[in-house]
Amino acid sequence: MIRAPIYFVRHGETAWNAEGRLQGQRDTPLNPTGVAQAAEAGRRLRDLLGPRAGSLPFVASPMERTRRTMEGLRAALALDPAAYATDARLKEIGFGAWEGLTWREVRRSDPARASARDRDRWHYRPPGEGAESYAMVADRVRPLLEALDGPVVMVAHGGVARAVMVTLGMASTAEAPQMEIFQGRILVLEAAGRRWA
Repeated sequence: MIRAPIYFVRHGETAWNAEGRLQGQRDTPLNPTGVAQAAEAGRRLRDLLGPRAGSLPFVASPMERTRRTMEGLRAALALDPAAYATDARLKEIGFGAWEGLTWREVRRSDPARASARDRDRWHYRPPGEGAESYAMVADRVRPLLEALDGPVVMVAHGGVARAVMVTLGMASTAEAPQMEIFQGRILVLEAAGRRWA
């Protein structure tokens, strides 16, 4: 399905990342580590693409942590930090009632549902308003991916990265929910497969 490379960047670290809390669609700011990771992603992108990086379209989730990452990345590339698009389809997976909790807290307070999720992480939808499964996120991002007609720099979230890889046939529904999605690095998705830069 992929016609041109996607240079995918997960947002930098937030305090909730550092604490292991499920952020989902809560708007959490970058912490100092996250700000540094945004700049690091920009340097890695510059090393990967050279001057042509500035000619690519840039699109981000509209959430604060992704927008700040995009702006830091673009500043590191000596590009106008504000000259990028946002797309709501790139918002993080919604964890519903579990947002703000750690997995340990979820397992303690809601063990039956946590076990159900462990049995099928791809299709399981947590309780509460706004909750989604990874399968639902894949359905949400598929039209965006199908509309791409050239290389793009995309800044979004770990759950979105997993959905994108499955949609593009680069990971299975069993593998993707288990994958670590690094911050401060570039996940290159191209016809030859996936790789980290």
